[in-house]
Amino acid sequence: MIYLNGEDIIKSITLDECMDAVEDAYRMYDNNEYNMPDRLQVENDDLTSLYMPCFTKASFGTKILTVAPNNAKLNKPVIDGVMLVNDINTGEVVCMMDGKTLTAIRTGAVGGVGVRHTTRKDVKSVGLIGTGVQGFYQIIYTCKARNIESVYLYNRTKEKAISLKKELEKRLKGINIHIAQSSRELVKNSEIIITATTSYKPVIEDDKELLKGKHIIAIGSYKPDMRELPDSLLEIVDTVVIDTDFAKQESGDLCIPIQKGLIKSDEIKNMGAFLKEYNNIDFTEKTTLYKSVGMGLFDMVVANKIYKNSIEKKIGQHIEL
Repeated sequence: MIYLNGEDIIKSITLDECMDAVEDAYRMYDNNEYNMPDRLQVENDDLTSLYMPCFTKASFGTKILTVAPNNAKLNKPVIDGVMLVNDINTGEVVCMMDGKTLTAIRTGAVGGVGVRHTTRKDVKSVGLIGTGVQGFYQIIYTCKARNIESVYLYNRTKEKAISLKKELEKRLKGINIHIAQSSRELVKNSEIIITATTSYKPVIEDDKELLKGKHIIAIGSYKPDMRELPDSLLEIVDTVVIDTDFAKQESGDLCIPIQKGLIKSDEIKNMGAFLKEYNNIDFTEKTTLYKSVGMGLFDMVVANKIYKNSIEKKIGQHIEL
């Protein structure tokens, strides 16, 4: 069995390969070429445990995660866990990899795919609300998907935004990175707005004029009572695309507006079908929303690509259980 730590994972896959793998997962989802139960989610006070097994025609594995929001106060990762990759024929565990790094890069890639297909190709600016670990990868993938010139960062704790700015400046050369003093300032100056928080109330002002013509990539809300987005966005949005059908029930950013009648469930498009039917449409002067809650199929397809690449590149540590 091969063990891949976070550094091994980063070395084993490129940004474009990761986004391409996510698009492959969307096609599998649309064609029903997978076997994946609903994500098992167990909550105990502030801790959440997630169990996500998945089969495809070519791969099989399980991601096991914990989500501990209070870890941020302890300077520890909010997300931790492992991904197991099994032999599709024998069921043997052939690879174990760091779950938090896999989650970070594949969620970044999911956001990047949203940018690839729900934003104008000529966008030059992006704003990030929520500057945790996930925020780093959202910006990295966005800058790979589009020719970004300016990045705006906002976090309630300004020190975290400053820290991310320094980290991004090491990676993104020739791109201007700014610290916004408010979410309103960020939205005003950004064509793409990414929300990557664990908020239970909207982190964007409820202002239709402010939001018109913006492209929103929302990846934070994963519970029915969690919300990052204001009602006014759902009232004016032209296109809403989701990663999985159950996002309509799982995320408060969708299920609450649907209950309020702000948007109809059948008006929301799944990215798998969207890639096939609506790709390359003109988003000029359009307001778009891409909402992701994630699914085990993403992890499985990306993890299998990482595993295969690690074998070819001779990356990782061989261990015996």
